[in-house]
Amino acid sequence: MKSRKRLFWQIPFLLFLIIGSVAIIRQQRPLPYQHDEGFIFGTVYHITYQSDRNYQKEYIENVGELNWVNYEFSMFDKNSTVSRINANTPSVNISDRFLEVYRLAQEVSRETEGAFDITVAPLVNAWGFGFKHQKFPDKKQVDSLLQFVGMDKFRITPDRRYEKSDPRVMLDFSAIAKGYGADVVARFLKTKGIKNFMVEIGGEVVTSGISEKRAPWKIGVTKPADDSTSTEMQLQTVLNVTDIAMATSGNYRNFYYKGGRKYAHTIDPRTGRPVQHNILSATVLADRCAKADAYATSFMVLGLKETKKVLEKHPELMAYLIYSDANGNNAIWYSPSLKDKIIE
Repeated sequence: MKSRKRLFWQIPFLLFLIIGSVAIIRQQRPLPYQHDEGFIFGTVYHITYQSDRNYQKEYIENVGELNWVNYEFSMFDKNSTVSRINANTPSVNISDRFLEVYRLAQEVSRETEGAFDITVAPLVNAWGFGFKHQKFPDKKQVDSLLQFVGMDKFRITPDRRYEKSDPRVMLDFSAIAKGYGADVVARFLKTKGIKNFMVEIGGEVVTSGISEKRAPWKIGVTKPADDSTSTEMQLQTVLNVTDIAMATSGNYRNFYYKGGRKYAHTIDPRTGRPVQHNILSATVLADRCAKADAYATSFMVLGLKETKKVLEKHPELMAYLIYSDANGNNAIWYSPSLKDKIIE
C-alpha cells in the first residue's frame, strides 16, 4: 500500500519534470525568422521578424494595420479619409490614427518653421509630382496657390470635425504616411510578443532587437546618383540601426528635366517652388519612423545650414546628410551622436 501511495505522488512529479524539460528545450531552440514582402502605399515592403508563426495576413489583409493606414492617407483611393477631406465631403470620421499623424505633422511643421506642411498638395499637383499631372506653373500661378497652403488653413475641432479656410485647401500625407505605416506594424509585432524584427516600407525602417545573424540590424544608405529609374543602387555607408527608426528623403531619384533645368520632387511649401538647396539625401534616425520621415523631408527643404540649427534644438534626432559642396562634389555631414552607428 505504501509503495502504491509513493508511486501515486511520484507520477505527477515525473510528469512535471518532463513538461518542464520540454518547455526549457523549446525555449532554447532558436525561433525561425519570418520574411514577408508585398506592395502597399505604391511601394514595396519587407518585414522580417522572429516568430514560429506568420502574421502577414493579420497586418495586411482586410482590417490589417497597413490597410488601415492606406485607407486613412492614400492620395489614390477616393474613399480614403484624406481623399474625402480633399473632396470636401461634409461628414468624415476623424480616427485616432488620423489625429495622431495630424498632430505630429503640426509639431514638425512648427519645429521647422513651416518647412514641413501637409497642406502642400495644391503645389505638388501643380508641379506635376502628385496624383494629377499639370504643366509647370508660372509665378502668378504659384502665388495664387500659396494662399491655400499653410498649417493654419486646416484644423480639426475638439469634436473631431475638420475645418478649412477655403475649400481649395488640400492635404498630402505622403511625406509621413510610409513612416507611420512602419510604426504601426512595429507596434503590432510588439503586441504579439515579438522582440526581434525589421519593418521596411519603401525605405522607411523600424528595427528592434537582433537580426537573423544574431547581430544588430544594419541598414545601407544609398549613394546619390541622377538615376530616376533606380537601377543604380550603390551604398554610401552602412548604419547600425537597432531599436530605432530610420527614414531617408532624397531628390536624386525623383526628378525630371524641362528647359534644361532639373526639377526635384520636394516642394518648399513656403515659396511654392521645388527646392534648390545643396542637400542630395537626408537620412534621419528617431524614436518613431513617422517623425524620422517628416524631418527627413523637412531637411531637404531647409538645406544644410538650417538643418543643423534644427538638430541643435533636437538632440534626440540623428541625421546623415549627403550634400553637394562648393565644387559640386558629394560631401558628408552627420550628427556627432551618429558616429558610433556608422559601420563603413
